[in-house]
Amino acid sequence: MTTTLRRPALVTGQGAGGDGLLAWAERSGRRRAAEPCRGGLRFAFYGRVSTEDHQDPVTSRARQRDQAGALVAGYGRIVAEYFDSAQSRVLPWARRPQAVALVAAMADPDREFDAIVIGEYERAFYGSQYALMAPLFEHYGVQLWAPEVGGAIDFLAEGHDETMIALGIQSKREITRTRIRVRAAMAAQAREQGRYLGGRPPYGYRLADGGPHPNKAHAAWRRRAHRLEPDPETAPVVTWMFAHGWPGTAWPASPARSTTPASPARQRPTPAVTPTGPGRRGRWARCGRSWSTRATPAGRCGTASPPATS
Repeated sequence: MTTTLRRPALVTGQGAGGDGLLAWAERSGRRRAAEPCRGGLRFAFYGRVSTEDHQDPVTSRARQRDQAGALVAGYGRIVAEYFDSAQSRVLPWARRPQAVALVAAMADPDREFDAIVIGEYERAFYGSQYALMAPLFEHYGVQLWAPEVGGAIDFLAEGHDETMIALGIQSKREITRTRIRVRAAMAAQAREQGRYLGGRPPYGYRLADGGPHPNKAHAAWRRRAHRLEPDPETAPVVTWMFAHGWPGTAWPASPARSTTPASPARQRPTPAVTPTGPGRRGRWARCGRSWSTRATPAGRCGTASPPATS
């Protein structure tokens, strides 16, 4: 008599005799690369996440890992992982810490992997980065597996090469389009709505309440919008600077007027400025008892400094 052992079904709302959630997941889910596999290739997984503030690195890593695992299922197993966190796709591999470690491991004749697998093209390459890295992979005899081609990339196949070029252009287009749209939107918000877009308020302005946040998600958390308005204490200084500047030139072009005792800028206390200290403000440097509009990297005052006044 033969006894067959069956896995008990997961009890759900449909009753104990139903398929259950576990059975459904087994039928529809993907096989994980962590399952033991005899023989086959040894893979090194590479992934990347751009930011830690707007993305969850743990979730992103797990998703990319699962996609890579599903790609190599039945061909080998993943034995090493390299994951760059808070690294933009624009950065070349030489500026990504984990990518650098992966390249260094490739150069080792006794490396523990035979091929590299990625979960998404955009997580590994951008623009012409693939064209720069492919000769390196081929030189060290390391295969590259990508979901976009359904397996290993043939470095000598024209079709695979054209696919990688098209993906690189698309990856770069996403960044370029997003950058242009965000800059245009931010400029329109500041110009049309007077919205404060973040950062330190410019000198002469201060933050003021701008009413409910226009984004409904932020408004639901009772977050308020901000706008800029003239600061009663510092706005007169800015007004004086523009009023006393020479026509057609920037205000620093008239240093004699900037150091007169009657100017509000001279009447207000000025912070101590050092060549590399936190008090430095752009190209300005304090020299003796007057301000100099020319400052060298070493902190010496230029020859065009105005005469010192008491």
